Amino acid sequence: TAHYAMGGVPTNVNAEVLRNNTDVVPGLYAAGEVACVSVHGSNRLGTNSLLDINVFGKRAGVAAATFAQTAVLVELPEAPEAATISLLEGMRGRTDGERVAPVRKALQESMDRNAQVFRTEASLKQALTDIQGLQERYRNVSVQDKGMRYNTDLLEAVELGFLLDLAEVIVVGALERKESRGGHFREDYAHRDDVNYMRHTMAYRVPTDDGRPAGVRLDYKPVVQTRYEPMERKY
Repeated sequence: TAHYAMGGVPTNVNAEVLRNNTDVVPGLYAAGEVACVSVHGSNRLGTNSLLDINVFGKRAGVAAATFAQTAVLVELPEAPEAATISLLEGMRGRTDGERVAPVRKALQESMDRNAQVFRTEASLKQALTDIQGLQERYRNVSVQDKGMRYNTDLLEAVELGFLLDLAEVIVVGALERKESRGGHFREDYAHRDDVNYMRHTMAYRVPTDDGRPAGVRLDYKPVVQTRYEPMERKY
C-alpha cells in the first residue's frame, strides 16, 4: 500500500500554486502531502511531513490572508459547476454501470505489481496499459447509493477518478526518468544520473476538444542547489 505521496501540486515557499515553472495562480494555495514545495527531494525522511505541514500550512495561511486584503473579485466562466454536476449525476443516475470496487482493486493490484519501488520499462508500460484500460471502465462506473447526503459510495467513486489520474502521472514520469533516485529504483537503470535527471518532473493534463483527458505532458524544472551539493550515497 502507498504510505506517502512524494511530489504533488507544485508550489513556491509561500504555498502559492505554480502555473508553470515560475508563475503563480493568484489566490490558490496548497500545503502538506497534496503539495510539493520540494523540501523532501526524491525520498521523504520519517516525520519530515509533520515539519512540512506545520511550516507551509502556516505560510499558506499568512499568504492567503495577505492576498485577501487586496484581492478583487474576478469574472467566473458561465456555469463553472456544470462539469462536476454532470459527473456526479452521471454516476448516481447510471443503473447498469460497473461498481467502483473492482476497478479500484484492479488499479491497486497493477500499481503494486508494476509500479512499486522496483520498476522496469516493461513493468511500467504494463501499468500504463492497465491504467488506460481502467480509465475507460471508469467512464461507466455507477454507485448503489443514490442518496444526496453522506454518500460515501459516491465519494469513493469520485476519488477513484483522481487515483487513476495520479497513477498515470506516476507511471508516465517513472518511464521517462531512466535512472534510479530515492524512492524510484529502475532495475534497468540502476544508477543515479545527475547529468540528465537532476530536475523536477512537471506533469500537465492534455485535454481533448470534448474535454476528455487524452494523456499527460511532461516538462521539467531545474533543482535549486545552494549549500549542499549532491553526493553518491556510500552506505
